[in-house]
Amino acid sequence: MVVGTQWGDEGKGRFTDLLSRQMDMVVRYQGGHNAGHTLVVDGQTFKLQLVPSGVLYPHVTPVIGNGVVIDPMVLIDEMDRLAEAGVDCGRLKVSGNAHLIFPYHQALDVVAERHLGRNKLGTTKRGIGPAYADKAARVGLRVQDLLDPKIFREKLGVVLHEKNPLLAKVYNRLPFDLETLATQYLEECRPRIEPHIADTVGLLHDALEAGQNLLFEGAQAMFLDLDHGTYPFVTSSNPVAGGVCVGAGIGPRHVDRVIGVTKAYISRVGSGPFPSELTDEVGDRLVDVGREYGTNTKRRRRCGWLDTVMLRHAVRVNSLSDLAITKLDVLDALDPIKVCVAYEVDGQRRSSMPYHQSEIHRASPIFEELPGWGTDLSAVSDRAKLPGEAEDYLRFIEEQAGVPATLVSVGPGRDQFIAFSPVP
Repeated sequence: MVVGTQWGDEGKGRFTDLLSRQMDMVVRYQGGHNAGHTLVVDGQTFKLQLVPSGVLYPHVTPVIGNGVVIDPMVLIDEMDRLAEAGVDCGRLKVSGNAHLIFPYHQALDVVAERHLGRNKLGTTKRGIGPAYADKAARVGLRVQDLLDPKIFREKLGVVLHEKNPLLAKVYNRLPFDLETLATQYLEECRPRIEPHIADTVGLLHDALEAGQNLLFEGAQAMFLDLDHGTYPFVTSSNPVAGGVCVGAGIGPRHVDRVIGVTKAYISRVGSGPFPSELTDEVGDRLVDVGREYGTNTKRRRRCGWLDTVMLRHAVRVNSLSDLAITKLDVLDALDPIKVCVAYEVDGQRRSSMPYHQSEIHRASPIFEELPGWGTDLSAVSDRAKLPGEAEDYLRFIEEQAGVPATLVSVGPGRDQFIAFSPVP
């Protein structure tokens, strides 16, 4: 498994792509097109939203699991863009149990966020939350419903009977027409998606029984998790390692390695607490050098020093076996480099994550300083050639987290990484 340890945007797609070389299947198990993975291959940039990163390898079967919510138009557009770039999506499998996103979900996402005003959550307004809400309320439509037009129309009619009055009377929005939506989804989307629909749970277990290698990639990250994140400024699903069992349909005994991806610093998009945030010129530099703008939304990310209080909590919740550290090169010109090792809350030092949200909002970072290395790392591919200060920084992170760092990226290119142990 590859999971994010921060607030997303850690570079999970990068290491998913790297590890996919030795995999037979790569599986997305939660989230929707509110998350983006950027991969740079031979100078060509691929920005993926729904299709698993392993699609770039012809030997990999990419799988979208039941825990994902899917906007079929977005999925079709992504497959078309990949095809134009010479990437074959014919191997893609989509769970029939995955839920569908509709335009009314997006409309509700927009108006609900607007009505929250200064308390807005900072959602991507892609309809992800409302789609998951319908799933929990047991009124959602699934991918498999596309295969039965009669059932599809009946279910959609029931949902619109509820959604249209809400949109019209509460939010002063135009209602959605049943036949227009049914035609769009059944006549335009179904023919493109139907060849990919599969029993993905059976597919995964057949692969496991055959001794194949499977990689599960999470979207978003630990602190955007619905249960374990900085609620309510979270996503609507469970990106943590435990989410793979529900979102893909496998038991925990099948997972033998959990790689936590962390930036050498930290960033966040949207609202919510951020104890180690930098609002000075150093923060601006991290944004500029690290190109910290959302893959999908283009929103400017908030940046700060690495927070090992959060990292230690992520290690616990996800049972991390090792770390993959990204964007070490972004720190090349900074000296000193700071790391948040604890919080001060109401005059007390706290080395573990506060469980109460008010305490997180009041937390002040306690930093330790390390010397910078002042050297361009982008061409380094051997750990032995790292400057001593960079090696010390990585070792400090390992000591704080309590797990080893086995992969480190030093640039955006596919092969700009250092393996601290053999990549499996």
